[in-house]
Amino acid sequence: MSSKCQQTLQTGAKIASQYLAELSDRAVQPNEDGLNGLAALDVDLPDLPQDSSEVLNELHAHGSPATIASAGPRYFGFVIGGVVPAALGASVLASAWDQNTGMQVCTPIGAKLEEISSRWLIDLLRFDPACGVGFVTGATVANFTAICAARHRLLANKDWDVEQEGLFGAPPIRVVVGEQVHASVKKALSLSGFGRARVETVAVDDQGRMIPSRIPELDDMTLLCLQAGEVNTGAFDPFTEIVGHAKEAGAWVHVDGAFGLWARACSEFDNKTAGLELADSWAADAHKWLNVPYDSGLVICRDREAIVNAMTIKAPYLDDKSPYEPCWFTPELSRRARGTEVYAAIRSLGRSGVSDMISRCCRHARRFAGELEASGFEILNDVVLNQVLVRFGDDQQTKRAIELIQQDGTCWAGGTTWQGKHAMRISVSSWATTDEDVTASLEAMIRCGKQAYAC
Repeated sequence: MSSKCQQTLQTGAKIASQYLAELSDRAVQPNEDGLNGLAALDVDLPDLPQDSSEVLNELHAHGSPATIASAGPRYFGFVIGGVVPAALGASVLASAWDQNTGMQVCTPIGAKLEEISSRWLIDLLRFDPACGVGFVTGATVANFTAICAARHRLLANKDWDVEQEGLFGAPPIRVVVGEQVHASVKKALSLSGFGRARVETVAVDDQGRMIPSRIPELDDMTLLCLQAGEVNTGAFDPFTEIVGHAKEAGAWVHVDGAFGLWARACSEFDNKTAGLELADSWAADAHKWLNVPYDSGLVICRDREAIVNAMTIKAPYLDDKSPYEPCWFTPELSRRARGTEVYAAIRSLGRSGVSDMISRCCRHARRFAGELEASGFEILNDVVLNQVLVRFGDDQQTKRAIELIQQDGTCWAGGTTWQGKHAMRISVSSWATTDEDVTASLEAMIRCGKQAYAC
């Protein structure tokens, strides 16, 4: 078994290295030939075992050309980060370890790395050291977990045990969100029993920030969901004006910070994130701006008792006397060792490296906005973080420009609609993006934008 695993791993490492080495020289979007090649993988279920190395070579030959080069330096769509080298290596090691990271008894190393990573994350984001951290798949599950913790605490304060009694007949909880609330929060609210339609919605300004004066009267049965990093504009809700008032009313404040939460690691953005640390819970994606492999989300909760009560699983064969179990902070019991890559990324980058990565991406975003605007195109947002909304004329011209840019292959950015106008969204999230990558991407964007504008 050992020799077969080693041989296959060596094959996989060789193929993966070749794939990464070619990323900078290939088109970001796969071409038609690459997509057509996927048909070669669609074979009948084999009756007999096949050589593992041959399977990997087939996957590379027909699968690699059909990938979006999101691991490369010129992918600017959907706030998808790359993978820093240490996290990539750690991912391979974690797969070789093959640890079930639900309980310490299954993986002393997995549990310990998550414990250390939790401490580092809290330090990096400058939160209360007493906070608990859960390592989940992504922001949707992180939001769901935090909302379940909020549900527990608000109802427990009214002597209602929601984990035992459910929501039938429970005291009602009000949910207040902004008009630009992210779809993942809506899904999390639906999963946790609050629904998508019964929430109270607060008006936002032209950048998607919640308007404090439009927030309804809050009370101790209210869950208020705020944003750090609006998905189109990158804007932050005005935390200093909102959070203190909400806490005085006894409300639970949750912050969806899928990518924007990482701005807390860079003092350059203290004016945007001030007051965010006073919330009760937060959601973030490590596979976005920490640049670790998919999938890797984080839920952070000030009230450890609330998240533990909401997430703890009990069974006769599970040890309930341990002082700490990873599964107390996540919906899953069985899961991969996500803390391994987080540990490797933070240790390899250090505090200054994380801060520099955030700052550098935002500097690239400002350059995109400045040069596109100087070329005659419209920038729709205040570029306060890593997000840029650009418009290449009217809706049809903008859609055409996006198609041309994607077909060109130099870089990739996607479309969105912002306040009734179609735009291209540029999300700079990768550690690997250089000034040269921005230069090449700008040349392609400007060329394609002018071509679309002339049509």
